[in-house]
Amino acid sequence: MSLEKVLAISGKPGLYELKAQTRGGFVAESLADGKKLSVSVRHNVSMLSEIAMYTYTEEVPLREVFLKIAEKEDGKETISHKESKAKLETYFKEVLPDYDEDRVYSSDIKKVFQWYNILVKAGITDFAEPKTEEKAEASSEEE
Repeated sequence: MSLEKVLAISGKPGLYELKAQTRGGFVAESLADGKKLSVSVRHNVSMLSEIAMYTYTEEVPLREVFLKIAEKEDGKETISHKESKAKLETYFKEVLPDYDEDRVYSSDIKKVFQWYNILVKAGITDFAEPKTEEKAEASSEEE
């Protein structure tokens, strides 16, 4: 499964896999316990593939941050999101040295580590950019 199907739902802990669309929203399944959840369009939902971290020069997609953590940890789990703020920030600086400390909050850093560990536990370790037909079509149209 790719990050395109992984969701963070505001007000709900953990991460969810998009399963099906319904008339009033969609059905998602928790990556932690497999429980299904009906999500209405009123919920604030973010796809992990659309999230980026601020640096002083650009926005780095979350998938690239996950890739750097995976390289550092050989694809295994990383430090707990429950570690001290200082430990988390020090580790994050090793992974993304030029992150914008004014716009990336400690709560964001905690989420990155929490989400990474959830994904690894669920067996999702391929954080590479997906090769889609849409991208191939878009590049051939530009030529």
